[in-house]
Amino acid sequence: MEKVFDPKLFGLIKDGSVKKNLSKDVLAGIVVGIVALPLAIAFAVASGVSPEKGVMTAIIAGFIISFLGGSRVQIGGPTGAFIVIVYGIVNDYGMDGMIIATMLAGIIMIGFGMLRLGTLLKFIPHPLIVGFTSGIAVVIFSTQISNALGLTLTDVPSGFVGKWACYIDHIHTINWYAVIITVVTVLIAVYMPKLTTKIPGSFVAILLVTPVVAIFSLPVTTIGTLYGEISCNFAPTIPSLDFANLAHYVQPAFTIAILGAIESLLSAVVADGMIGGHHRSNTELIAQGAANIVAPLFGGIPATGAIARTATNVKNGGRTPVAGMIHAVVLLLIMLFFGKWASLIPMSCLAGILIVVSYNMSEWRSFRSVLKASYFDIVILLVTFFLTVLVDLTVAIEIGVVLAALLFMKRMADNAPRDITGTGNMDQDVLENYKDIPSGVGIYEISGPFFFGSAKTYCETIRMMGVRYQVLIIRMRHVPFVDTTALKNLTETISQLTKEGTRIILSGVNEQVRKDLLKNGIGRQIGEEQIYPKFDLALKAALAMVEAK
Repeated sequence: MEKVFDPKLFGLIKDGSVKKNLSKDVLAGIVVGIVALPLAIAFAVASGVSPEKGVMTAIIAGFIISFLGGSRVQIGGPTGAFIVIVYGIVNDYGMDGMIIATMLAGIIMIGFGMLRLGTLLKFIPHPLIVGFTSGIAVVIFSTQISNALGLTLTDVPSGFVGKWACYIDHIHTINWYAVIITVVTVLIAVYMPKLTTKIPGSFVAILLVTPVVAIFSLPVTTIGTLYGEISCNFAPTIPSLDFANLAHYVQPAFTIAILGAIESLLSAVVADGMIGGHHRSNTELIAQGAANIVAPLFGGIPATGAIARTATNVKNGGRTPVAGMIHAVVLLLIMLFFGKWASLIPMSCLAGILIVVSYNMSEWRSFRSVLKASYFDIVILLVTFFLTVLVDLTVAIEIGVVLAALLFMKRMADNAPRDITGTGNMDQDVLENYKDIPSGVGIYEISGPFFFGSAKTYCETIRMMGVRYQVLIIRMRHVPFVDTTALKNLTETISQLTKEGTRIILSGVNEQVRKDLLKNGIGRQIGEEQIYPKFDLALKAALAMVEAK
């Protein structure tokens, strides 16, 4: 069994991979560091915090995630997925609340890893992920309209509808310089990759637009006019914690933890496909948790694995965690020596970068394909999407997960066989090999997990069918497990059939299911000897019972 915590870096040092690929990892780390700078600043500003907090997150969390993580090439840092939730927490509880919620999320993520939930989290339904990801993209886009158009606004409503109503009311304050900067930024970010993939379009846009704004003193809002000079301060910040209010942070903390876990593991899976590797999901979760505990103490915001930056790392030759560590060092050096110039970046330029990010996040092609899928998938997609946009991301994830589970249970229940014609639900080979089964023997098969989602349907069918026979054989060869609800329902059904004079025999029972049946008293009900591992033995016993009568 795979260790719960086994960082990739140490194994790669031992086998010589780090030394072998060092030059390529350094170059990849430099490129990713340059890519990460404008994104880190933009994500921080959009989250309602000062720009340096995004960069500090990329530096500290990025280093820890690479150093302790379970992926060879994962790049960690702030991502667009957290903008909505961080903005809400800062709005409601201030910076101290954001720090506490993020650290709690880190503890929860470590718990996920220690409980080996990494594999389980990979199976979150695709429509659910597309729903809240597309919803986040729409929310991010809507938050950037004010900066993109240069509107003069003092207080923007937090709600989606109220926000757009406010934009329409203040459309007369539009700043055409800001609009032009936004459009130019979007065009550069979109078309730069067609010229070269070595230099990120967002970075080029900042390098081109910022000097023009400064030299010609264009009347647009910049980072400096809103936040002042960007500093690089590593002094730890200890939040003031009121234990009476701790419960307020649990809900957003779980949202950060679940969202971070899903995004980081999705990013690791994508990276595995690009390099032909295999990440260690539980180790990755523990590393993500550690990063989210440490980074907030130095002013950081929530961090996770970033798919776009990870892909950039791979495409530029990164093959070990050293690349991610170098990316963090590069960001640190940029902040130390060039941080003061970052305050000149126009807010409309950052808005343009985030508009492109929101488009890339929107997954509109996946959204459209899910709309062509089953009714269940469409419901999950639309409910999650509209709750994310119109209500709250936390609510969307909670209701989305519960709804997905309920619809899964309904599907399982609907697919449980309802055929009550005795041998009508048996395999063809059984019908051919056992043509002389007497009329007093009924055969019914439970196929698949026997759990609370399907237990009622199965047991109702068994009850209706069983009263017509002297002996009923219940085949369980395709039942991998049973849960407490199913056992309770089966016990009650057997009890009713026994009173009606029907004998019950179980066949094809695997060892684990047999233990659960015996533990819950079904062995005493029907006789432990009437639980058989093979159908032939069960049929032989049934024939003997009928003949004895």
